[in-house]
Amino acid sequence: MEGEDYFRVQWFFRAEDTVLKDAASSHDKRRLFYSTLMNDNLLDCIISKVNVVRIPPAPITFSPLDIFPKNESLKQELTLLDLYAGCGGMSTGLCFGAKLSNLNLVTKWAVDLNSSACESLKLNHPETKVRNESTDNFLELLKQWKKLCKLYVGDLERALDCELADPHESENCTAQSDSDSEESSEEYEVSFLVDICYGDPNKNGKCGLHFKVRWKGYGPDDDTWEPIESLSNSKDCIKDFVRKGFKSKILPLPGDVDVVCGGPPCQGISGYNRYRNFVSPLTDERNRQIIVFMDIAEFLKPKYILMENVVDIIRFDNASLGRYALSRLVRMKYQSKLGTIASGCYGLPQFRLRVFIWGAHPRETLPRFPLPTHEVVVRNYPPLEFGRNIVGYDEGQPRTLENPITLVDSISDLPPVTNEETLEERIYEKPPETDFQTYIRLTKDEMMGFSSKEKPTPILYDHRPLKLSEHDYLRVLQVPHRKGANYRDFAGVIVGEDNVARKDPSMEAVMLPTGRPLVPESTLTFENGRSKKPYARLWWDETVSTLVTFPHVRAQAILHPEQDRLLTVRECARLQGFPDFYRFCGTVKERYCQLGNAVSIPVARALGYALGMAYRKVEVAGDEHLMVLPEKFSSRVPSVDEVVDLG
Repeated sequence: MEGEDYFRVQWFFRAEDTVLKDAASSHDKRRLFYSTLMNDNLLDCIISKVNVVRIPPAPITFSPLDIFPKNESLKQELTLLDLYAGCGGMSTGLCFGAKLSNLNLVTKWAVDLNSSACESLKLNHPETKVRNESTDNFLELLKQWKKLCKLYVGDLERALDCELADPHESENCTAQSDSDSEESSEEYEVSFLVDICYGDPNKNGKCGLHFKVRWKGYGPDDDTWEPIESLSNSKDCIKDFVRKGFKSKILPLPGDVDVVCGGPPCQGISGYNRYRNFVSPLTDERNRQIIVFMDIAEFLKPKYILMENVVDIIRFDNASLGRYALSRLVRMKYQSKLGTIASGCYGLPQFRLRVFIWGAHPRETLPRFPLPTHEVVVRNYPPLEFGRNIVGYDEGQPRTLENPITLVDSISDLPPVTNEETLEERIYEKPPETDFQTYIRLTKDEMMGFSSKEKPTPILYDHRPLKLSEHDYLRVLQVPHRKGANYRDFAGVIVGEDNVARKDPSMEAVMLPTGRPLVPESTLTFENGRSKKPYARLWWDETVSTLVTFPHVRAQAILHPEQDRLLTVRECARLQGFPDFYRFCGTVKERYCQLGNAVSIPVARALGYALGMAYRKVEVAGDEHLMVLPEKFSSRVPSVDEVVDLG
């Protein structure tokens, strides 16, 4: 106003005034966050003066021992640790995408508690050291391994250059097996040590550091896990194991890992969980894994951190878990960024909205989020507060997007199978019909840009469904082969003007030949009769909302458009973008579970490309937070020149 005195303000914010909110309580109260916000205010608004000093981030230091690299030139290969790895969707996609950016990202280590998921990962990535254990035990193992390396390796630089002794040739040591009965006092000779773990591998209530022992005169079937205390006379064997393990990096030490990625379990906050802990979310063991994930990252001090989770991480309990994750990264002196990404935006017939959080070392460039490449059918949105974190184009912003990928684009080339199918391998029967199908059928070498003179005969794996029960199969036979068909088409069901399905009071209940009712009571009570999901048939021009961990025909739209069965494991794998060469282990139910828990490959692939471009500091189109992917990115493979350049 005229006659008033104004001054120009450069705004800074306290931690609690940022998105961190209550999670900022662990930060220094004096800490302020810089912003570009500037405006004019009345001079009378000034209450007091403070001195704001910019302090550059202190370097993230490693061990007191001079055994870890502090400064290094740009590397052509980065190492990755995949936590809560599942069957490997996130790390596989990241490595594919990084390769497209001319960076070789290699998954050196992976950890998951699910044994069948670990077997799938080992099958597809034999070069990766896969550990089937909890992340809590893995973190403690890393700490113990660091101590062992300090104790037994000595001059580490010299140890790396010299040829370490083969444990098979080590001097035999004696030890009493902890696995023997208490009555036995017989001592056995240790031939060499095979493996190491932290926990209770013998299930006897004794948690601690254990070595797997190969006994002299016995084979692998007789290996046993022994606590380190039982190997007091076997220090030479331990030393040989540690020195060899240090050289081969069987476990990472601080500075060994360039990228840590993972999706801590989300069942504790998922909207599908009716028993979520609203009072103290972090006391739920499944939610507490976010703390463990950050603890491991803080211990290893990688260049980059990438965490994935369900949207409920920013929706449940006022986003307390999402704010905690961001707060930990900031407290660890990492740059951080949060974005919500829909899988369908990157060329999948599935919406699947997920939250991704980047963290980057102060010396590195924080990766930008990749903008969508495809149109998508929107199914839901994140909370309004985090609306600006949606990774997408602003309304009216110029963009060139490909058409949405639908079921016909993704699975129409797969041969018909029945509800009874048990074959693990089969032939395709016809060529691919779309660009999506052509790309998804490529071999691993072709996807990585390597050419091969001899191309093996294509084999289709895992194209079998979970067999429906006899009752449900008879019900599925009654679902018409048309778009929108579901249990509401059953005889004896009527739908009122309120869109609620009810039993038709004018007719008797229709019974199946098995004696069960055609219309289960659970379908009418599911979502108070308003849902159209029970016994719903998908259609060719549609997309799926979100693939979950079990194909429940009474709660999901999961029936094949024209065949009377559930979508097969392979069809679900394609919904997640897994290449056809990728195989899955375990029971059929376990394979569905692995796919429902996985990160969509095309999303991870786009993020891997963004990571590579950030690490190599390559300028790309976009803005400060978002980047434009190359044209036809969803089916792009590295050129031969790019592969050669990787060295």
